Amino acid sequence: MPMATYFTLIFVALLLLMLGLKYWLALRQIRHVAAHADAVPAQFADRVSLDAHRKAASYTIAKQRLGLIEATVGAALLIALTLLGGIDLIADRLAQLVGRGFAFQILIVAAVVVVTALVDLPFEWYRQFSLEQRYGFNRMTPRLFLIDLAKSVVLAVVLGLPLLAVVLWLMEKAGAWWWFYAWLVWAGFSLLILVLYPTLIAPLFNKFEPLKDATLAERVQQLLSRTGFSSRGVFVMDGSRRSSHGNAYFTGLGRAKRVVFFDTLVQRLSAPQIEAVLAHELGHFKLRHITKRLLVTFASSLALLALLGWLANQAWFYAGLGVTPALDARNDGLALVLFMLVLPVFTFVLAPLASLFSRKHEFEADAFAARHASAADLVAALVKLYEDNAATLTPDPVHSAFYDSHPPATIRIERLLGAAG
Repeated sequence: MPMATYFTLIFVALLLLMLGLKYWLALRQIRHVAAHADAVPAQFADRVSLDAHRKAASYTIAKQRLGLIEATVGAALLIALTLLGGIDLIADRLAQLVGRGFAFQILIVAAVVVVTALVDLPFEWYRQFSLEQRYGFNRMTPRLFLIDLAKSVVLAVVLGLPLLAVVLWLMEKAGAWWWFYAWLVWAGFSLLILVLYPTLIAPLFNKFEPLKDATLAERVQQLLSRTGFSSRGVFVMDGSRRSSHGNAYFTGLGRAKRVVFFDTLVQRLSAPQIEAVLAHELGHFKLRHITKRLLVTFASSLALLALLGWLANQAWFYAGLGVTPALDARNDGLALVLFMLVLPVFTFVLAPLASLFSRKHEFEADAFAARHASAADLVAALVKLYEDNAATLTPDPVHSAFYDSHPPATIRIERLLGAAG
């Protein structure tokens, strides 16, 4: 049996495994959440109303059902682009227009990205204007949605296309070690974006204002001082323009880093609760979680680019995915776009490891917050956020272990209450 056939069988088997796991996990989550929808966990009985608990259950189930449809459509699109000849069809049309030169290498990647984005777009629209609207979270207008989309497209063209062109140029000109030079370019580009994002990119979509509440600002500054954290400031973002969900996060790198609160979070939480949430976010920074995640990302991307450097020269890689490589021209664009498309199929089973890694960091950040602020206030803040964001308090344990970047609410709160006691 030819190597290409073996690869096709492995690809199809892993795709079916991924799709089967997604269905199994989603159905587990739906059944588990529905079975516990009529009783608030005892741990939250005095904090969360039954109506809020039922809303969270319904919202969670609705998201899972939409996710099942997205997974099915995504798998069908992948098969259509690969084994059913979609990429070959696009490549033939482009070759007729521009030949098989460097322009073709850029356009084949861009064309497939556009196709996948167009397939995703109706789901994004439905999620925003049907699902989120139904549960009272949407505050975005269709006009703002389209403006955001246009800005995202412009950014992709301005930032993404030059990066793509450099990588493809290196694939053609830099010899056998092109993948290492491409990794250096990608790593440098990623770090540059982290530095530029707070001041140049994020303001294209949201307004950021310094924290105006003088009492809260003083409290925040004292926390920053006693934890040894310096930043370009604490800012409030107008997240309420798009959603009623609340959040807080760090952004930037080095001297450009800043703390950002959603305005919805500032409106809903008390000053001590905001301080506790900030202490949790500071924990991620002080415990070097961001640095560790960057290092893991850079190391894994180096390994993956090295793998691509080998696969790009293997005829069975293309044939096994239903694509006919050119015999008299380079196939760099085809190799890159195929690798991008099928990589999630081959790495999906590793998702629980990433989730475990992330949950470990969340526990550590909670412990840091308990030491430098009030564990009880962090508990109160988390419960409000769970309720306001309609996050289920009763996730299926297997689904949570596979997907969730944060620990289940009951376990997380139990640890914090232990710290408070």
